[in-house]
Amino acid sequence: MGIERHSTSRGILVLILTSLLWGTSFPVIKILVTHISDYTYTWLRSLFAILGLAPYTVYYYIVKARASKSYYQDFIHSLHGGLLAGVSYALGLWLQGLGTRYTTASNSAFITGLSIVFVHLYSALVVKKYHWTLALSLLLSISGLYFLTIPSTGFNIGDLLVLVGAFMWALQVIVVDKYSSSNPFILTFFEMLPALLFIIPDIVYLKLEIPQGIHLYMIVYLALICSDTAFALQVYGQRYVSPALASIVFLLEPVFASIFAYIIINEVLNIQQVIGAILILSAMFIASTKKSVIEKSYINN
Repeated sequence: MGIERHSTSRGILVLILTSLLWGTSFPVIKILVTHISDYTYTWLRSLFAILGLAPYTVYYYIVKARASKSYYQDFIHSLHGGLLAGVSYALGLWLQGLGTRYTTASNSAFITGLSIVFVHLYSALVVKKYHWTLALSLLLSISGLYFLTIPSTGFNIGDLLVLVGAFMWALQVIVVDKYSSSNPFILTFFEMLPALLFIIPDIVYLKLEIPQGIHLYMIVYLALICSDTAFALQVYGQRYVSPALASIVFLLEPVFASIFAYIIINEVLNIQQVIGAILILSAMFIASTKKSVIEKSYINN
């Protein structure tokens, strides 16, 4: 029992770090998509992420997978999970970037956070492992998310695109849950591959203009830190917690996003946002303390 509690706490801490890294991406994305195509943003970020993990992936396959049946099976398992998660990731990334072009960074952060609703519906209706404390955490999370991001009134095409992207992010969380026993770096490598397909419309419609200078450095940062590092941490962290709990922890992403938006692009925090952050932290605390209901039953299998 003590080992399971320790594993769950470790998973939560890893996912908090994941959320922090993702949170740094929102102001960077907001700057980028005002200067480059959303197609370019999507495939180029994924290309650099792939290049970052390629040496390890080649090493793992040649040195380990080809020499051991168990490592080979793990490689194939990671490949399958990565490609499945990659389809949701690619669509979520593209829709988030495209939608953010037509809405505010705060709106994008709020609507992206609504992926939690889709994950909780999955847990309640498909997995059928749910509890009233999770419902309470969901309510507190959404309320906190609203206060934190203070989305503008009205609903525009950008908001709709980001909402569809949020559904894709929810699917990604669910797929990663199914394949969380995989090698995190190998899964992340293959998760980046489907997004490369966005180079096709970029070539056909936009003549493939590669960004230069600071914008290129921003994409490299997003690829190596917010994609490679953060998604590998996500796979590892989700080994130890349920999708419903993971989705609540991931709502710390807009908390961090608001902080970094203030630091980088001067989007000022106010008392409502502080209240929102407190509500999200409260939701995470309530959900994480109901261990017997929401903890993954296959911890350390």
